[in-house]
Amino acid sequence: MTNTENGSEKLELAGKRALVTGGSRGIGAAIVRQLLDAGAKVLTTARSATNTVPEGAAFVTADVQTRDGAEALATAARERLGGVDVLVHNAGGAGPYKGALAIPEEAWQDALDLNFLAAVRLDALLAPGMRERGSGAIVHVSSAAVPMVAPPFLHYTTAKAALENYSRGLAAELAPAGIRVNTVSPGRTATPGGEATREQWARLTEGPGQDTTAPPLGRDGLPDDIANAVLFLTSDRAGWLTGSNVVVDGGEFPRG
Repeated sequence: MTNTENGSEKLELAGKRALVTGGSRGIGAAIVRQLLDAGAKVLTTARSATNTVPEGAAFVTADVQTRDGAEALATAARERLGGVDVLVHNAGGAGPYKGALAIPEEAWQDALDLNFLAAVRLDALLAPGMRERGSGAIVHVSSAAVPMVAPPFLHYTTAKAALENYSRGLAAELAPAGIRVNTVSPGRTATPGGEATREQWARLTEGPGQDTTAPPLGRDGLPDDIANAVLFLTSDRAGWLTGSNVVVDGGEFPRG
């Protein structure tokens, strides 16, 4: 996505250095592609080596679910990019259980580590560099399903609710330093990970697993629908926007 100015194309993120977690497929890969197309230099990561990373992006393996993994990724970002101007925490997910009380403690901890604490750790490691430079954009990918509080996914939506609350507080703290912090909350999106989770839910419940009715806008989301919002929030077009949560769900989960 580009802007045209005086007859020439201006890449929105030209010269920016971006780190995207969970960028090897689905929503993450779409975010990586759009940031690359906007002129950014992009480093992305996944827990294991893969050949699905969008062409043009650098890649390292890292488990952001652990403190050591987050520290190793931050070090790699500084070494390979020279610093980070744009940080997108997209890595996340959790499988369903029969109900809230059936969720084991280790699953709660895993959900918190991946969906919440991974972002907290990377922000703490990389935001100081943004503060020194006086600018930066951080986007945390949450979930439009947070208000639904479905018992089979309560560990996941609880972690994402914590992420949203933390993001608002961090936005207030970092705004005077010129750093913007926003959240994007996708609804049901056509991705390999989403499909696998829906199949797992169906097996668990011996039924469809969830409402299969299309959202009010008539279709499931596409990865680029979410990536469009992320690109906007990382660009100068969103220069007066911080502490927001952009819900991209086709009207699936209305919020008051």
